[in-house]
Amino acid sequence: MTRAAAALVVYAKDPTRVARFYEDVAGLRVTELDDAFILLEGAGVELVVHAIPAAIASTFEIAVPPERREDGAIKPCFTVTDLQRARQRAAVGGGLLDPAASEWTWRGLRHCDGHDPEGNVIQLRQPEADTDR
Repeated sequence: MTRAAAALVVYAKDPTRVARFYEDVAGLRVTELDDAFILLEGAGVELVVHAIPAAIASTFEIAVPPERREDGAIKPCFTVTDLQRARQRAAVGGGLLDPAASEWTWRGLRHCDGHDPEGNVIQLRQPEADTDR
């Protein structure tokens, strides 16, 4: 079995919803799941969406819309083929990708920050050659 070059773990109160978000927005696919986690894979990365233990999850609520957890030390970044499409899918999935006006270009990629349905900060990036801007 070939292992991905990188792996990330995101803890979630609702792992199924969060995993579905990463499937729809980042193009990852579920390859394994059990009661405690959902493993998604794609393009050399593994993302483990791990359930927050019930005793801890019961001590807080996820706001609607979710509040962005900007004090996190890590921000996972995923390459997508179309930021505008990803922006639409993020909204449908309960997350958010910042407006197109906040995008920036660096190293041949157009970047935009956002968050998943539980407020975990993410960044999506699109190869600049694929943009029509």
